[in-house]
Amino acid sequence: MKRPLVFAHRGGADALPEHTLGAYLRAIDEGADGLECDVRLTRDGHLVCVHDRRLNRTSNGRGLVSTKTLAQLDELNFGSWHPGYPADEELPDLSRLLTLDRLLEALRDRGRPVRLLIETKHPSRYGAEVERKLVETLRRHRLPDERVHVTVMSFAALALRRIRAQAPEVPTVYLLEIPPPGVGRGRLPFGARIAGPGVGLVRLRPTLVPSIKQAGHQVYVWTVNRPADLEMVLEHQVDGVITDRPKFVLERLAEM
Repeated sequence: MKRPLVFAHRGGADALPEHTLGAYLRAIDEGADGLECDVRLTRDGHLVCVHDRRLNRTSNGRGLVSTKTLAQLDELNFGSWHPGYPADEELPDLSRLLTLDRLLEALRDRGRPVRLLIETKHPSRYGAEVERKLVETLRRHRLPDERVHVTVMSFAALALRRIRAQAPEVPTVYLLEIPPPGVGRGRLPFGARIAGPGVGLVRLRPTLVPSIKQAGHQVYVWTVNRPADLEMVLEHQVDGVITDRPKFVLERLAEM
């Protein structure tokens, strides 16, 4: 059986603060095939790697990411909230806001090919500007290339259509929490090339992954952290495992 690709969800958020450069670099060093990040637009048009609409959970700030400038966000600490953060040390890579530009620059210097899954977050007050800015950023970094293999993901089918129209060479993943009509028979919305069901959905709908794969699509499942869930998705022969615990998943795969 071909082993699935292992992606560090938000950089491997179980061990270190999510969406920090230190977390991403650690996941690469531990052998992850790829990384997953979420992007949002700041008020002044920068793509930053933050999952939530609000800053409260993962920083010492308050309010909406979309209403702040990059300079305002750069003043915040994005690491000290996490139990894996060594608060007695000065570790800027575990506390500083991560922009997509910084992440892409770091990945190009890692010395081996890395896959990067980029999720555009919607709904957003900036609408289609999120995808336009993302494509512009990839073009500026001359990506994708042989060093950084970029794939774009979204729960919004319209977002994937925009990527397909503006950057047809970039693979796309349609994320699923509740499957819309047709997906159960293996149909994906126009613009999507890979299905991305949540692990809970795979558990509830055991015929979903086989139907999608029979239709000729790849399947990446999120967020696979428990041993039982890993065994389940491996039985389905999924193509990608997105996990907060990349080291755990890699070790289990090495035992098989």
